[in-house]
Amino acid sequence: MEAREGCYSSIAALLAYPDAGFGRRLADCRGLFAQGDPRAAAHLADFDAATRNAATTDLEELYARTFDFNPQCSLEIGWHLFGADSNRGALLVRLREELARHGIRESCELPDHLTHVLPLVERMRPDEAARFSRACVLPAAEKMLAGLEGKQNPYENVLRCLVAALHAEFGREASGPDDPAGPETVAGGAAAPQFSGDRR
Repeated sequence: MEAREGCYSSIAALLAYPDAGFGRRLADCRGLFAQGDPRAAAHLADFDAATRNAATTDLEELYARTFDFNPQCSLEIGWHLFGADSNRGALLVRLREELARHGIRESCELPDHLTHVLPLVERMRPDEAARFSRACVLPAAEKMLAGLEGKQNPYENVLRCLVAALHAEFGREASGPDDPAGPETVAGGAAAPQFSGDRR
């Protein structure tokens, strides 16, 4: 399944702070996944059922409680990969360069926030997107999901949709301490993988 044409951006829109257009964004996202990934679409249906009658203010409160005040479910992938380690700073610099190179405008969120990262995955070349997703995006998303499991939080379904889509498109290759495509390497180490704009 190739879910890159708009699907990751549509999930990113659900992981942005809710506003009056949230219901339309959810409907659009469900429509995209219904065409190619029924498993991921089912998670969105569960999220829709849990939030359909919620007022925007209730969604805002749920969002803040879920992501802003819960470090276990921060939407910033660098936090889950590195914590306060200096490698996170390197990743932020790297991502800022990539966002600019791919024409993605930054919001008030940091460059490693999923609302930036997921549109970036869509715009990368397939080999770059696979390397970045396996090394950074998927491991971080799985940690976010673990922070919500069993807590009856509707946003668990959005993260389940994301993880299912990433697994379906990119899978997971075996990795270990010496894996050259680990998050430290993607962050910009000496053996950093080449993105589309690199001229090394």
